[in-house]
Amino acid sequence: MVLRLFNTLGRKKQVFKPIKDGEVGMYECGPTVYSYPHIGNMLRYIFGDILTRVLIYNKYRVKRVMNVTDVGHLTGDSDIGEDKMEKAASKEGRTAEEIANFYWEAFKADFKKLNILSPDIWCKATEHIDEQIELIKKLEEKGFTYRTADGIYFDTSKLKNYGKLSLLNAENLKAGARIDLGDKRNKTDFALWKFSEEPGKRQQEWQSPWGLGFPGWHIECSAMSAKYLGEHFDIHTGGVDNMFPHHENEIAQSETASGKKFVNYWLHNNFLTSKGEKISKSKGGLYTLAELEGLGYKPLDYRFMCLLTHYRSLLDFTLENLTAAKNGLEGLKNKVANIISTSPGNDGQRYIEDFEKAINDDLNMPSAIQVLQKLLKDDKVSGRAKIELVKKMDNVFSLDLLKKEKVQVPEEVQFIAEQRWQAKRLKNFKLSDELRAKVAGLGFAIADTQEGYEIKKI
Repeated sequence: MVLRLFNTLGRKKQVFKPIKDGEVGMYECGPTVYSYPHIGNMLRYIFGDILTRVLIYNKYRVKRVMNVTDVGHLTGDSDIGEDKMEKAASKEGRTAEEIANFYWEAFKADFKKLNILSPDIWCKATEHIDEQIELIKKLEEKGFTYRTADGIYFDTSKLKNYGKLSLLNAENLKAGARIDLGDKRNKTDFALWKFSEEPGKRQQEWQSPWGLGFPGWHIECSAMSAKYLGEHFDIHTGGVDNMFPHHENEIAQSETASGKKFVNYWLHNNFLTSKGEKISKSKGGLYTLAELEGLGYKPLDYRFMCLLTHYRSLLDFTLENLTAAKNGLEGLKNKVANIISTSPGNDGQRYIEDFEKAINDDLNMPSAIQVLQKLLKDDKVSGRAKIELVKKMDNVFSLDLLKKEKVQVPEEVQFIAEQRWQAKRLKNFKLSDELRAKVAGLGFAIADTQEGYEIKKI
């Protein structure tokens, strides 16, 4: 099997070749833990989970690292404004550490609800301050930093290829008279270390060679990825909004410090939109998973909805679209539940070949779902083969397709089903068939088993 992935660095599909045979080092940009995650946030991690599962399906040993940003991410996302953690702590009357731990737990709970695999390593920015300081010292020694009134900055003008990931126009990177730069030399320069404006006022501040302060947002990912995956690794993921400035700045500081290529494959998922606009916390975040559950949806309904659109395409969210996904997933599960394991037929091998072709073509989940739907409709494939193929496919989808859910069966249906069972035992097959049809008319199906029968919802 050949896996092809769309590499943002170069803007084309490429055959995936890991640095070490059979092993993959992967870093995912994780959450800034200052509020509840919303469904737009979770889209990114569903994408990362699918990528991880496809790699595992292809027999790779995956080492997956995810950061937890609990300091340094300012409200302006570009070295201006308040620290999001400090702001949330002040608003809620709790410590920054309490805020971080509370919302990190909420984030992990949503992972579990969505069947997203936990990373092998979670790494908090506040627990890696020493590594970040050491990385900044390397950049300073190489002459790529300068000091301003509010911090230590990276000088992007000293890099010839700054902007290569996001394809920024070099002319547009030059500082212009219309831009208020403050003490920055260039508008794309970014903070490596910020000084505390009033020492002791912040909850999170550390001593450094440059004075009391805290790390910038970008430096944490370079420092922590290097610690756990090395200075050169295979895959880095994130949303398209991370591409600039965050990922561009990661590349700048990592490659400057190490002298090596930072990452071989950059993968970015597109936005979740609502009425054509990106969903974001600043605009209210639309829904959390808990809010959708309160409206009668299950988390896996949302996961299934995400799989119906390719990760590089915009996904438009409406409750109507989610309802359609919910009904579609229920339909799939009912078809799987009604597979008769003893039914004869072929092994359906061509379906797994088509499935593998789809998932290995840049994680084409919509096509893979179509393969599953065709499989379930094919009466020429044996029941036993269908079950095995569904199980194999669901290792990637992770939609719990084979998980039996407790069905609330009305007393009327139970009574008719029992009458039908007695008719069958007495070999009154005409009455048995009539009663089975009556149960079907009430929205249920009877499946005979070795022990007797089961009632399933259609």
